[in-house]
Amino acid sequence: MRLFFLNICFVFMVSGNITNAQFVSQEQFLLDIRNNIVWYRCSMGQQWDSANKVCVGSAVKLSQKQIREAITSANNQLGGSWRLPTLRELQSIVCVECDPPKVNQEYFQNISREAYWTGTVNKWNSRMYWTVNFQTGFSYSRFLSYQELPALIVKER
Repeated sequence: MRLFFLNICFVFMVSGNITNAQFVSQEQFLLDIRNNIVWYRCSMGQQWDSANKVCVGSAVKLSQKQIREAITSANNQLGGSWRLPTLRELQSIVCVECDPPKVNQEYFQNISREAYWTGTVNKWNSRMYWTVNFQTGFSYSRFLSYQELPALIVKER
């Protein structure tokens, strides 16, 4: 166990970009060491093409209600208890030095250059949710739950 911990620390120290050291790729899933979660690396509506190692199809835009229904389907198809990422979790995949979309394309292919939902409600207005915009890399809480945006999903490790 101690050797494992030292190896993880070494990976973080030698990595020029901490985001790269954050993930361990397992086909359509990404183990997120920093946040202790698993990402489905394609946007909702896309599927993983294991032959070409890329997300195919188009991301769908959903309201928060529609996302809850889609997550039920994801739980049945992928197994586990999937959910929207928190604001902190979604912000952690932003790649500041990347050209838009502001995410590392090695790990998250075909991400739309727009705002993505989080599961984090605005504490000052419970009708609004936080989003992360992958065109700019910035976070906003200006969307109401009935508006339709793309989303990524995560589950606990």
